[in-house]
Amino acid sequence: MTSIWSTADDTVTRPPLPPGQRHDVVVVGAGLTGLVTALLLAEAGRDVVVVEGRRIGVGTTGLSTGKVSLLQSTRAGRIAEHCSLDALRTYLDANRAGQRWLLDYCASHAVDVQHRAAITYAQTAAAGDDIRAEHEITRAAGLPTEYVHELDTPFPSFGGVRLPDQAQLDPMAVLLALAADLDARSIPIYESTRVQGVGWEPRGDHLVRTDQADLRAGTVILATGAPILDRGGFFARLTAQRSYLSAFRVGEPIPGEMFISADSPTRSLRTVPAEDGELLLVGGNGHEVGRAENTTELVEDLVDWTQRVLPTAEPIAHWSAQDYTPVGELPYAGPLLPGSDRILIATGYAKWGLTNGVAAALALAGHITGATPAWAPVFTTWRPPALHAITSTASANTAVLQYLTAGWLSGMRGDEPDDRPAEGCGRVRRQGLRPVATATVDGVTTSVSAVCPHLYGVVRWNSAEKSWDCPLHGSRFAADGSVLEGPATRSLMP
Repeated sequence: MTSIWSTADDTVTRPPLPPGQRHDVVVVGAGLTGLVTALLLAEAGRDVVVVEGRRIGVGTTGLSTGKVSLLQSTRAGRIAEHCSLDALRTYLDANRAGQRWLLDYCASHAVDVQHRAAITYAQTAAAGDDIRAEHEITRAAGLPTEYVHELDTPFPSFGGVRLPDQAQLDPMAVLLALAADLDARSIPIYESTRVQGVGWEPRGDHLVRTDQADLRAGTVILATGAPILDRGGFFARLTAQRSYLSAFRVGEPIPGEMFISADSPTRSLRTVPAEDGELLLVGGNGHEVGRAENTTELVEDLVDWTQRVLPTAEPIAHWSAQDYTPVGELPYAGPLLPGSDRILIATGYAKWGLTNGVAAALALAGHITGATPAWAPVFTTWRPPALHAITSTASANTAVLQYLTAGWLSGMRGDEPDDRPAEGCGRVRRQGLRPVATATVDGVTTSVSAVCPHLYGVVRWNSAEKSWDCPLHGSRFAADGSVLEGPATRSLMP
């Protein structure tokens, strides 16, 4: 599965981390939050370095839809209901600051941006009340939204909320511009360097342990999606979700606005400029990582839906992305542990990372430089939990326990020595006393431990992406066991 964004040509070769390095600030993760944070700190004169486990753009940012919007499906209503209207207003202030910074940066660095209206729409008449409620709460929070009774769409719609003058862009183009900016400032970006732990050095620095070399740091910023350190228990305060995207050539008129449905299954649409005319990007069918029975069917369903409403649609690319939703609705950007400012994290953007991710970077950089934005408390990592957050956390972790138990029970089935999966398939069986994951991809059959090294969940096969996914906290591994997504930092054992 390959994103259309990955066709952008980044010819810069960035080496892995060499030994003997020491920096005031180490930023872990070269997505939007990590690169913007590094740039802001470099502009403030700080000694900073970025380390990335794989390549720039292979994580969530480079696989996103590229929407830069303050209207975020029905998220405003959920925040107001579970937190407060004041919290929603502050959240929107933060997202507005992130949006403004990003669009200003794109304008000054020749990154193409298309300004479009954002529309949250109802796919069914039953979702009409949700649409009206979202319109009322966004107006109360200060967004100039309008309620639209009828939408001119080729797909079924029953009204929508519209916010003008939002934006869409190529997220890889933004990342490459930021990386080039950091290169010009002599800020190192080391790729193929996976951080595996952070400890203390006798002289007071942090010792950042990677699969390449160790480095010392005064402050560590984890901009890795899910924090890769279990201190603080953020893995239990997030739910990891994957969603799917397909790009189409379409031989008929397509709506120019950015759409997202209020009801499930989610349908997210936008146009994409191309040399031979605009493409249509359709996303949706999200699910919690490792908990879908057949992910290939989800991709096929997205294509089938698109071709039903636009019969000329020809699929040209499919890919997916991983996002993290906070159980308390509000994102996190700040200290990993209360009272300690030297390990900071950013996570929980709930699929709206192009605004939240930049806002988090502004908050993190402000935390270090002493120029904290007025809206930063909405991103606080340690707040008194609301009742709904306690309930949501308990529910999420009950599900984790159920999948932990079910995974180990499913791995108790024995295996015949010559029982090899068919091409593109994987299965978990018992060998001796341990569950073993075996998959065949591109004619090569590989067996690895089925036990996730994070908290020992048993992985499940993702047929659409040919990966092993952990249903506990969203760690993902390639067919050969190499780690793709955290919070796991090590590969599945041979």
